[in-house]
Order: sequence, then structure tokens, then C-alpha cells
Amino acid sequence: MNLKGRSFLTLLDYSKEEILSLINLSEKFKKLKKDGVVHKYLEGKNIVLLFEKTSTRTRCSFEVAGNDLGMGVTFLDFASSQMGKKESIEDTAEVLGRLYDGIEYRGFDQDLVKKIAEYAKVPVWNGLTDDFHPTQMIGDLLTIKEHFGYLENLNFVYIGDGRNNVANSLMIACSKVGLNYTCIAPESLFPDSKLVENCKNIASGKSTIKITNNPNKVSGANIIYTDVWVSMGEPEEVWEKRIKLLKPYQVNINLLNKADSNCIFMHCLPSFHDTNTIIGQEIYNKYGLSAMEVTDEVFRSEKSLVFTEAENRMHTIKAIMYSGLSDENIDEK
Repeated sequence: MNLKGRSFLTLLDYSKEEILSLINLSEKFKKLKKDGVVHKYLEGKNIVLLFEKTSTRTRCSFEVAGNDLGMGVTFLDFASSQMGKKESIEDTAEVLGRLYDGIEYRGFDQDLVKKIAEYAKVPVWNGLTDDFHPTQMIGDLLTIKEHFGYLENLNFVYIGDGRNNVANSLMIACSKVGLNYTCIAPESLFPDSKLVENCKNIASGKSTIKITNNPNKVSGANIIYTDVWVSMGEPEEVWEKRIKLLKPYQVNINLLNKADSNCIFMHCLPSFHDTNTIIGQEIYNKYGLSAMEVTDEVFRSEKSLVFTEAENRMHTIKAIMYSGLSDENIDEK
């Protein structure tokens, strides 16, 4: 499937067939990596990574993927560039589009990444905004397919903050490829109603989209997924209110035991599952919680695929970039 020249800003822009083609290509790139086969298929091309928000997995995945494909990779954070300060986003995007073959952006505003794509006129990849996290989704779907062997009609449950970028993107991803999606969240953290209706229309006849505030609605779940209770960029004073609100929605062994016996646990990371971080220790000191969105028992259990999921980010980002920059079939190389 030819996706050359396409930006990757949200899965709403991609069809089921296009998403599945990216997953299939990811599997091929993962095998090449595991077999030690050099695959510098994009040698001579250059990409730039624009980071307004900090990152571990996204930055490392793009850098390793770019290097494996033979590309030159430039990292720019907003503190080391003029973007948005002395130079407009439009001007910066047009300059970068003339210097680079592709651009990754990770930051706050979805409209900003759309503007970059509009003015750069080269493929732009959304590494995360406040609204969406599409590159994470291909990694998540690859992880699920690897484990179960298929995607359609599996029961996917997301529990926690139902209106953050990961929850939004998971609902879209499930509606596109045919997973039954249930979002479990307090009513004040329900996803945007327009997005819910859009996803229901996409899923119509193929899968289901359900929203509930009942944390016990996990019976039959094949996948349970959660995310941090406070997202990047939210003020520190949010913690106390959010903890009180979401404490009943913690993924613990009792909740996991209510799901299907084959249920797996997923998390996009980072996770506050113990006190081995500065924030984790602060939360324990203030509120007496040794874990937040997921307990260490679940996080470290054999049902947890969080580290495979993290690794798969790199293989899938490789597929996303390759598809946007080349129309050659890698099977013929």
C-alpha cells in the first residue's frame, strides 16, 4: 500500500487497511532487526525531531529507527531553536521542509503539528500532542497482534483518565481495526462526546464502543490498559484531586482477576507502579500510596506486556517513517 508523502498526525486520517499495512510492515522490520539484517533503506535522507515535550521512548525510538534506516537524524528542542520565539511556526516549518525529508513533532497543540505539515510540505509524524498519540497506537496494535495472533473482536478495556491523548487514540484505533473498546472512567473524565460518536460511526457493524464509570466492568476483557493519572503539562496541584477521583480505578490484581483468564496488561509508560521515582516517592509521602494507576504486582506480572510494547514503538515508527518516505516494497530489497 503506497503511503509515500503522507503525514501521520492522527489515526482518523488512516483507513483500516492502511493501519494494518503499517502493522504488517512493522513485523517485517522487527524480524530484520532480530535477525541482524542491515536495512539502511533510506540512506541519504534526513529527518529532524522537534520536541516541545520531553520524552524517553519516543525520542529513542525515532533516533534508533532513523539510524537503522540509514538516515541522518537531528534533534531540536524548543530551547535550542527559534521556533515560536524569533521565528513563526510557519516560517520554521517551511525552512525545515526544504532541509529535511521528514519531520517529527512532539508537543502540546494538535493544530501546531497540522500547521507544520501544511507549511513544511514533507511528511510530518505526530510523536504526541495533547489530543492524540498515533505512533503509540501502531506499537500497541502490533503488541496485541503478536500476542493473540489477530485483532478483530478482542475486548479492549481502558481504565483511568478517559479524555487524555492516549485514551482518545486508543478509542480511534479500536474503532478502525475492529476491537471492542470500553472506556472506564469517572464521569468528569469521560472522553469528548463528539469523538465518541465519531468512533461509534467508524466502528458501526464491526465492533462496539462503550463508556462507563463502573470500574468493575472488566468481565471478558482480553486487554486492560491504563495510563498515568496526571498528564504532562498539567499543574502539580491537580495530583490530590485526581488521586481521590481515580483511586477506585487503579489496576490491581483483584481487578485483573475479574477479566478474562487470558487477559494481558498494557501501559504506554512511564508508570507510577512503585516509589522508585521522585514523583512516586513524593506521592507516597503525601498520600500514602505506594502505587497509582497500576500496582507493582500487576506491572511485574507475567500478564504484563509493557516492555514488549515499549520496544515495539521503535519497529512501528520505522514502518511509519519508511512508508512516508519510500514507495518501494522491502520484500524486493
